[in-house]
Amino acid sequence: MPSIEITSLSPALGAVVSGLSLDEPLDKARHALLHEALLRHQVLFFRDQPLTPARQRDFARHFGDLHVHPIYPNVPETPQILVLDTHADNLPDNDNWHTDVTFIATPPLGAVLAAKQLPATGGDTLWSSGTAAFDALSPRLQALLDGLTATHDFAKSFPASRHGISDAGRAQWEATRARHPPLSHPVIRTHPETGRKAIFVNEGFTLRIDQLPPPESDALLAFLYAHIARPEFTVRWRWQVNDVAFWDNRVTQHYAVADYLPARRVMHRATILGDVPV
Repeated sequence: MPSIEITSLSPALGAVVSGLSLDEPLDKARHALLHEALLRHQVLFFRDQPLTPARQRDFARHFGDLHVHPIYPNVPETPQILVLDTHADNLPDNDNWHTDVTFIATPPLGAVLAAKQLPATGGDTLWSSGTAAFDALSPRLQALLDGLTATHDFAKSFPASRHGISDAGRAQWEATRARHPPLSHPVIRTHPETGRKAIFVNEGFTLRIDQLPPPESDALLAFLYAHIARPEFTVRWRWQVNDVAFWDNRVTQHYAVADYLPARRVMHRATILGDVPV
């Protein structure tokens, strides 16, 4: 397909895809091309993609079943599309390194994020490669981490103090808490398709390493959070309206920079369900 170009952005991860309209039906050949590119580059970027919520949903569905977020608002006619609308009266809560929705048993395979309204400056997003970060660890630390598990908790990123203030919000929060109690995932995850190992703890949802006493767990998690944020493992995207990012949530983390307030930033996200991490 000579009309489609994939341009790498950094050795660790990230590529720009041009010559492809996400608004058009995705045939098998182009699906295979994007799938292969996602596995190789971990996050793909597309410019000038004015997708409606329905078309964004339909594109994401090519890669798996979609998740409906239990807390974030969504597009009423397209509930698979959640809305991240942040401004002075709704402060960002994703300005930390995190992997989406690791509080469920089958965390997302990936996500498709579309920029709908942006501040004049700021509001970039960074992604980090969990595989590059794992590969850079010493063999002894790799061996120590591999086989450990860590507890992930919905309430760490969605505390009742923010999301359960009103009566309706409190009821929704409590119902979500009941459906999603804390659970454990491997500290080091093996990608189900590439076989590569990746760090799979994140500041957004991880509470503790299960096999270690709290002081050791806290110290090791703090090291891993700082390690995965090293610049050589990351790529930074400066959004334009109608940009789309598509990332492999199984082996990446991302950070939405909250430097634009009191301006407004509106993003739409489709989240693709994955499998049980091993």
